[in-house]
Amino acid sequence: MAIRRITRRQFVATLGSAAAWPVVARAQQPTMPVIGFLGISSREKMGNGVLLDFKRGLAETGYVEGQNVTIEYRWAEEQYDRLRGLATELVQRGVAVVAAPGSPAASPAKAATTTIPVVFMIGSDPVKLGLV
Repeated sequence: MAIRRITRRQFVATLGSAAAWPVVARAQQPTMPVIGFLGISSREKMGNGVLLDFKRGLAETGYVEGQNVTIEYRWAEEQYDRLRGLATELVQRGVAVVAAPGSPAASPAKAATTTIPVVFMIGSDPVKLGLV
């Protein structure tokens, strides 16, 4: 068996490409999707109701916060005049979808974007409200 002598340049090039593999491997991993959640109230008030149901619904479809999806929360603290600005923040963040539970949150979310889907839950007619 012959031992091949390599130059210092070949050694450094080989070492450099080996060091780059972890960076390349990380770059090829898909990024985690981000959902924007536009809450009309606070986490404390929505946590055991709508928010819990929302997370259960995501889990039923295979999405678990922190594992394969990130959720960005914005809370209006029942100050409905803040909803449009909060929705705009989520859109600027580049979320994949905006979840807007409740009639007060749905319209500002829809007004904030024409390209990002808005998912909403309301008890009245969405056509009459101009949401669809």
